[in-house]
Amino acid sequence: MANLETLTQVVGESLAQPRLYSLLFGAFAGLAVLLAALGIYGVIFYFVSERTHEIGVRMALGASPADVLWLVVGRGLTLGLGGIALGLAASFVLTRTMSSMLYGVHPTDPLTFVAVSVLLTGVAGIACYIPARRATQVDPMVALRYE
Repeated sequence: MANLETLTQVVGESLAQPRLYSLLFGAFAGLAVLLAALGIYGVIFYFVSERTHEIGVRMALGASPADVLWLVVGRGLTLGLGGIALGLAASFVLTRTMSSMLYGVHPTDPLTFVAVSVLLTGVAGIACYIPARRATQVDPMVALRYE
């Protein structure tokens, strides 16, 4: 008898390739979430820096820091929710091609789509909160003299 192996070794070898694919998909998904957060942060940071004068005028006219915070976070969440909607539409189309790589999960599993949407909405909210805090700390007099 040649090539004697235990059942654990046989099962481990048969699952090596799917395990590698899962690891790669997970790593790329984590990288995609990080890039999405950095992209939203950059866009909102630019939005705040370009509208410093307007934010200063709003605060000088009596806008509360909470109003300014919701203005900036609302803008970022609008961008984030638009991206999530486009991503959900694309994922419904692409899951058909990846269905052979999914084990124990239906290609259009609603729990997965909801969980990912909630996660990305949270990431977008956190990425918007940092520039929004910066916007609430704008001194109206400095902002009015900005240009």
